[in-house]
Amino acid sequence: MRFVVQRAASAQVSVDNTVVGRIEKGYLVLIGISATDTVQIADKMVRKLIDLRIFEDSEGKTNLNLQTVSGSLLLISQFTLYADCKKGNRPSFVRAGAPDMAEALYEYIIAACKREVPVVEQGIFGADMQVQLVNDGPFTVILDSEEICR
Repeated sequence: MRFVVQRAASAQVSVDNTVVGRIEKGYLVLIGISATDTVQIADKMVRKLIDLRIFEDSEGKTNLNLQTVSGSLLLISQFTLYADCKKGNRPSFVRAGAPDMAEALYEYIIAACKREVPVVEQGIFGADMQVQLVNDGPFTVILDSEEICR
């Protein structure tokens, strides 16, 4: 499982020219689910995401987590995070989770985040989405379950 976490001043996602999710201060999180991911991995990844301290404190140090700053989440499914570009110029997505399994885990992640964070917005799984972001910093962190769940 991979989360690309972008500290956002604001972000939104649209489908067919209709905004389906919008946040102000918080994280825009692109979520990639692999064929081998599980609920247990999702739990660890959500915990790491919620506890991640990448907001600045009064001294300018990245020391505050999402809850401390009353931040929001915008969660977007993105199977292309598992693109394999080793051979040729056309990416392979064989490591990405099958749509039914990936959608179930994506929905599980959304529900787990909603238990921890008051404002959780989301994209639409499998839809053609347009994502807009004002990246604060910019500050982007990649959380990979192969590193976090060892």
